[in-house]
Amino acid sequence: MTILTRRQTLGGLAASTAALTLAAPAIAQGRKIMLGALPFTSHAGTFVAAQKEYFKEAGLDVEIRFFDAAQPMAVAIASGDLDYAVTAISGGLVSLADKGAIKVIGGALQEEPGIDGQKFIVSDAAFQAGVTAPAMLDGKSFGMSTAGSSFHYMGAKMAAAEGISLTYKPLQKVGAIIGALKSGQIDGWCIVPHIAKPLAASGAVHIVGDVSDYLPDYQVTTVFTSTKNAGEEQQMTRDYLAAYSRGVADYNAAMIARSGGDEGEAAMVDLLHQYVYTDQPREKAAPSIINGTMRLNEGAALNVASVRDQLEWFQAEDLVGKDIPLDALIDTSFVETVGA
Repeated sequence: MTILTRRQTLGGLAASTAALTLAAPAIAQGRKIMLGALPFTSHAGTFVAAQKEYFKEAGLDVEIRFFDAAQPMAVAIASGDLDYAVTAISGGLVSLADKGAIKVIGGALQEEPGIDGQKFIVSDAAFQAGVTAPAMLDGKSFGMSTAGSSFHYMGAKMAAAEGISLTYKPLQKVGAIIGALKSGQIDGWCIVPHIAKPLAASGAVHIVGDVSDYLPDYQVTTVFTSTKNAGEEQQMTRDYLAAYSRGVADYNAAMIARSGGDEGEAAMVDLLHQYVYTDQPREKAAPSIINGTMRLNEGAALNVASVRDQLEWFQAEDLVGKDIPLDALIDTSFVETVGA
C-alpha cells in the first residue's frame, strides 16, 4: 500500500463541465480529505480531478491512498481513515452499510453496450484443454479476491445464466489472482480490459467472453463515503462529487468521445500513467491504459437497479443479512439515478 499526493497541473485538455448536474462547488478553506483508489484506469475520475486541481478549486486538499482490493477500502471508510473512495460493491461493504457506517452516494463505472468492458479470461492450460467460452468453465476453478467480491458476483451471474457450477478460489489480491491464472492454479477469472487484454496478448491467458453479455448494465464500481460525511458533511460531499465529476467528464471526452483527437488521448494517457502502470515506461504502459477505456458515469449517476440486483444476490447467497433494505446501502440525494 502506498500513499501519493498529487497537486501538479497537466495541460492539454479543457475541462468539460456541461454534462454535470451537480451544484457548483462552494469554496472551502483547503480542507484536507483522504481518497481511496485502486491503481486502475477505472479510477481515472479521481486521478484527473487531482492532477487538474479540480479538488483544489473546490476547496479540498486531497491525498490519494492506494489499496490492493475493495474490502480494505470499505473498512478504511468505516473507520474514518478515508473520506471518499471508489470501489465495487462487496458483501463486506453491504455489511458495514447495515451497521450504519457507510453509504454509496454515486456511480463510477458501468458496463454499457457498445463500449468494450470487462472480460472473462481463462488460463492457457484451460484453454488448451478446450475451455473456449464461459459456459465451458463448468466444474472449473474461478478466481476471486474474497467471497462476496465483485469477481464472485460476476462469476456467479454468468454461471447461473449458463447453468453451470464453479469452484471459487479466494486469493485476496488482484496480483495473486493473476499469478494463479498464469500458472494454471485456477482456470478462470473476470477483470477490466486494461488487465485482461495485455495478459491475453502475452499468451498467458485467453479472453473467452464479455461480462456485459451477462450483466449489460452492471454498476461495476460506486462512489461511497461514511454515513457521517453523507449526513453531516453534505456540502463537502457535494464539493467532492462535483470535482470528481469534472475529472470523469474530461476522461470520457478524451477517451470515449475523443473530442481532442489523438493529441487529447495522448495527454490523458500521460496523466493516467502517473497513477497506472507506473512501474512501466510510458510507451509500454500506453496500450494498456487505452485498452482500459470504459465510460465512467457522468455526474456520478447511479444505476439503482443494478445495485439492487447485487444486494439481492448477496442476500440470496447468505453473504449478508436478508433483511437489509436498499436505503441502508445507498443515499440517492447527491446524484441522478436510473432504474430506481
